[in-house]
Amino acid sequence: MWAIRGATTVPENTVEAMREAVMELLDELEKRNQLHPTDIVSMTFSVTRDLNATFPAAIARSRRHWDNVPMLDVQEMHVDGSLERCIRFLGHAYLPASAQIFHTYLRHAEKLRPDWNIRQPLS
Repeated sequence: MWAIRGATTVPENTVEAMREAVMELLDELEKRNQLHPTDIVSMTFSVTRDLNATFPAAIARSRRHWDNVPMLDVQEMHVDGSLERCIRFLGHAYLPASAQIFHTYLRHAEKLRPDWNIRQPLS
């Protein structure tokens, strides 16, 4: 079992902006890690306090094969000066022991973990 991290940002607190960002983030997660949703054990999403238009898990649940993934949404602790309008995830999935894990940081969230956000070419 592997833990995979990721994050993205949205330009505004709307359902549409959050849907676009979450779908992009999960598309990238699946592609980069050759991950199928049936291999996901659980997914926790956190959002900064300035995002409350919708639940990221509700967006994820609308994806094919994601309706059986146990998910949780939480509000992230606020720290002055932290990245605004940010959606993060921590997922656990079954992948081969030899798997190379690619954590997915997009948009303004790329600066959160530049050491983990090395872009790899898709096969």
